[in-house]
Amino acid sequence: MIRYAVKHRTEFLYSSPVAISHHLLHLTPRATDRQRIDGWRVVLTPAPAIRRSGTDFFGNAVEHLTIQDEHQTLVVQAGGTVVVEPGHGPAPSDTVPWEDAVIIGGGSRDADVLAAQPFAFDADMTRAGDAVRAWARQSFAPGRPLLDAALELNHRVYEAFEYDPAATTITTPVDEVFDIRRGVCQDFAHLMLACLRGMGLAARYISGYLLTYPPPGGEKLQGSDASHAWVAVRVPEVGWIDLDPTNDKIATTEHITLAWGRDYADVSPVKGAIVGGGKHEVKVDVDVRPLDNQAAATAVT
Repeated sequence: MIRYAVKHRTEFLYSSPVAISHHLLHLTPRATDRQRIDGWRVVLTPAPAIRRSGTDFFGNAVEHLTIQDEHQTLVVQAGGTVVVEPGHGPAPSDTVPWEDAVIIGGGSRDADVLAAQPFAFDADMTRAGDAVRAWARQSFAPGRPLLDAALELNHRVYEAFEYDPAATTITTPVDEVFDIRRGVCQDFAHLMLACLRGMGLAARYISGYLLTYPPPGGEKLQGSDASHAWVAVRVPEVGWIDLDPTNDKIATTEHITLAWGRDYADVSPVKGAIVGGGKHEVKVDVDVRPLDNQAAATAVT
C-alpha cells in the first residue's frame, strides 16, 4: 500500500478580461477497489458563483462551475491524499481466449457485458482506419489468451512509437499518430484503444497521474510529475486490467486514477466555455509525493 500527497495546479492566463466562464472539472480521483481518497479539495481563484458536484455517465466525480467575476487569470488547484494498493492480476496465459471477450454483436444480456458495451465502440478520438486494425490483428492469433495478446500489443506500441511532445496536439487523429509513429501518452492510449476495440474488445481510457523519479544524483523538482493516460481492457472472469503503453507495463501503485471514459474528451481535467479572454496560455504543474503511512498531507494552500 502506497500513500501519496498529490497536488495539481492549472493556471489559465488570458490576454483580455473574461466576463463569464463555465467549466466542467474531472479533478477528483476515483475511488476503486485499489484506490482510496482522503481529504481531497478543489479550489478556484476567482471563486465560482455557482458550483455543483455530481457524477457523470461513467461514474466519475465531476464539478460544474460558473465564474461571474471578471478575470484575466484563472487558477485551479486540486489535491489531497490518495492511497493505492497493489493489484493481483492473473498470469496472462491463464486468461480466456480473446475471442471469448468479444462483446460486439453477441446479443448478451449479462449485466457485466452490458455495462462494458459503451467501451467497445469507437469514440470520436479513437476512430481509426483499416491499417490500424490490421496492425492490431498481428497480436491476436486464434485462441490466444486475451491478456497475453493485449500485453504484446502494449509492448508493440511502446517499441514502435517514439515519445515526442512536439509531434501532436490534443486533436491529432489516431491514423495520423499511426503514420508518423510519434506522440504522447494520450496518443498511445487512443491508438491502443483503437486496436482493442477494432478486435471487438471493451477497453477504457484512463486519465490520472504517474509518479516520476529525478535523474540519478538529482533532486525531485516541485511540479515535475505529469498528468498521464493509459488504458484498461476487460478480461472476463477477472475484471479490468490497466495497461500503460507509454511505459510498456501493467499499471502499478505508481499510477493514480482520476477518471475513465471512452476517450480523452470524456475525462478532460478542465474544460469549458468563456466570454472574452482573447488568446490564452495554460500552465500545468503536478506533484506526486509518497508519504509514510503516518504522514498527513496538506494538499491545497
